[in-house]
Amino acid sequence: MSPRTNDSAPESERSAEPVDRAAEAMPEENPAGVETAAAPSPASDDLTDEVTEVTEVINEAPDDRVAAVRRLSASGRRWRAAQLAFCTSALAVALTAGAIVVGALQDDGGAATLAAAPAGVSPQLLAGADLDASITSLQAHLRAQPKDFGGWSTLGLAYIEQARTKGDPSRYPQAQQALARSLELRPDNDPALAGRAALAAARHDFTGALKYADQALKQNPYSERALASRIDALVELGRYDEASKAADTADSRRPGVPVFTRYAYVNELDGDAQTARRVLEQALDSATTRGDVTYVATALGQLAWNQGEYKTALTYYARALAADDTYLPALEGRARTQAAQGERAAAISGMEQVVERYPLPQPLVELGELYEARGAEGDAQKARDQYALVNAWVSLARANGVNADLDTALAAADHGDKQAALKAAQAEWGRRHTVHTADALAWALHVNGRDEEALPYAGEATATGYRNASFLYHRGMIERATGHEKEADASLKSALDLNPGFSPLGAAEARKALEADK
Repeated sequence: MSPRTNDSAPESERSAEPVDRAAEAMPEENPAGVETAAAPSPASDDLTDEVTEVTEVINEAPDDRVAAVRRLSASGRRWRAAQLAFCTSALAVALTAGAIVVGALQDDGGAATLAAAPAGVSPQLLAGADLDASITSLQAHLRAQPKDFGGWSTLGLAYIEQARTKGDPSRYPQAQQALARSLELRPDNDPALAGRAALAAARHDFTGALKYADQALKQNPYSERALASRIDALVELGRYDEASKAADTADSRRPGVPVFTRYAYVNELDGDAQTARRVLEQALDSATTRGDVTYVATALGQLAWNQGEYKTALTYYARALAADDTYLPALEGRARTQAAQGERAAAISGMEQVVERYPLPQPLVELGELYEARGAEGDAQKARDQYALVNAWVSLARANGVNADLDTALAAADHGDKQAALKAAQAEWGRRHTVHTADALAWALHVNGRDEEALPYAGEATATGYRNASFLYHRGMIERATGHEKEADASLKSALDLNPGFSPLGAAEARKALEADK
């Protein structure tokens, strides 16, 4: 389970006319005491030009960004015979398991806030019109006050959010420039260092994320963004005991929704879903903004779905959507749960709506697999089209510094080049030993016929007690291939007992294997 969040601005601060609000500049007064230039000067011309250069692409319409991905996909199809796609569980881990802390942009005397979002929120909490409006305001503010180091760090964090929530990794270099400018103006300022931690994690450089989080905490031990980013990095590096201690430290210093959700995830990885749920329920009870309600309710929905509790999952997704009916992770989660319940038409319709808005990898794969499972006329081509869009997105991600080896491993294993899958999985395992990389390597070895080598990794993927139906399915199929039929049947049955609709394709294969063994 990974928290997925969206716009955190309280309803009273949302603009009824976001386009008009986006054109407004940030106020000139400086209540937080941030150092700024009194007015632009000739010496600031280069900085002012840089604001324009770094930010002008952000003003593209979402439809234009979607079209760009689709154009790249079409071009890729002309050059590639094999299409790669990502299985749902891998993308959930790679893109969201290490939820990045990029929330309240006022951190113990920092710069002006971004849509009044709470500190340390997860990566999608600032999505939507308020984020776009805030970026426009920040751009105008920095043209007028180009030496505002806090404004630059805030802009960098906002670009990271825009990259992640709109599926456009080309924003990451712009975030890097903005954060670098902030550190030029004020070396070692903790908001910018915490921003660098967020950026490194967004690019799946978790060693770098840990380094920058530690640097930020050295400057400000109570930085919520850095505390939460440190948990994320340790989790994604497979250092689970240290992540648990980091969660305890963060809870003692800055308790709140961002820390609670990470504390819950650490417990879930340890096999304690009951504690994870209790913590999230407490977080939901304490949520005071629409964004926090949406965020935590969606996390609870995902946790319930992982445990096969579909009615409960739908209840939480409904609560999230009551707070924000445009929130993509909740819409996606609802469609996934409908699919698990056998409501295929509703699931496909819902996932098509999600993909139409933004061609993000996880819903693209989910939609492709739903098409494959339905098997109607033309569905095979529709599925290939979704996987081609994922492939295009990955190309964009890699071009902008994102390490996608874990994603590629499962993409190729399930839908493409098996040798590429193994190469990518081995590369990722060389960097970090997590339950997710162990599962990916096990599965890549399996599809390449190297099941004896795969078996220990499949065992390691489930060694912490983490209850993940896809992991159990992979282990069961590998046990079956190595002649451990009794163990295989137990693993496959456990996968289906835990979450009988964990995958449109995998669940069917698990049932088929069990039937064959009778």
